[in-house]
Amino acid sequence: MNTPNGNGSHAVSSARRTELAAFLRTRRERIGPEDVGLPAGTRRRTSGLRREELAQLAGVGVTWYTWLEQGRPINASVQVLDAVSRTLRLDATEREHLFRLADLPGAAGVPGCDDCPLPPEVQQILDALPLPASVVTERFDLLAWNRVYAALFPRVTSAPPDERNTLLSMLTGPPCCCPVDDQQAHCDAMIAQLRAAYGRHVGDPAWTHFIRRLEAQSPVFATAWAAHDVAKPGSVVKVFRHPGVGEITAASTSFAVQAVPGARMAVYTPVDEPSRKALARLAAGEEADARFACWPIHHPERAVAPVAAGRI
Repeated sequence: MNTPNGNGSHAVSSARRTELAAFLRTRRERIGPEDVGLPAGTRRRTSGLRREELAQLAGVGVTWYTWLEQGRPINASVQVLDAVSRTLRLDATEREHLFRLADLPGAAGVPGCDDCPLPPEVQQILDALPLPASVVTERFDLLAWNRVYAALFPRVTSAPPDERNTLLSMLTGPPCCCPVDDQQAHCDAMIAQLRAAYGRHVGDPAWTHFIRRLEAQSPVFATAWAAHDVAKPGSVVKVFRHPGVGEITAASTSFAVQAVPGARMAVYTPVDEPSRKALARLAAGEEADARFACWPIHHPERAVAPVAAGRI
């Protein structure tokens, strides 16, 4: 008889194999036969390469690869997965995701921590920064922030504690008062990062519940999640809109926060002089309470909510 722990381990392993199967299938389907020097043909019933074509190009058995993509409990060596990875043209993030889902040594997930408190000095650091800055988990739960960040993202910082998730806010917020210039691209990038992080938490009930909730609330999320794209947080330039100080162009930089596994501090640095002046005004408290004209309609319960830094 299996023990409870054994059953839990089996469930996680099964969920990871399911995730691995879907990831491999979506990566295979994005490669056309012409991309690898094969004739396209006229009788193809599926997009991308066939399983037998992928197996031949990677130098692995067709049956073995079919079982791998079907999520069967088979073993895979580093050398074989490397060959599959090269054939699928995976980038570094996708390769790491593949190895983690295949449960190879060295690709184990980080321990979870849904209730790890941040040290008080983290908030002191945030408050000392004259730039928008926040601390988020791998699931994009917002743990702490400063007043400049709150001035840019009042929807999420004024939300009830269990609703303070930056991805959820971005997916469900109306475009007219979204602080990000390109809401769709921003969401796609965040979902790809979430998918990569999920590889370390496959089978975790909290993660499963969160993903199912987003799928139910956002067709945009459901579509992007099904694509199985993965990415890591990186330094990117973003354009923000603020009703009081105008457009702000800033580069995001992330720093690990060791107190909470997987958490990071994101800081936005202006890339030009107009943006620097705009952020300086927000840091000085100017226009910090400014809201788009539609704010009272979309958020009547928060129409007079004060802008405040996050407290931990």
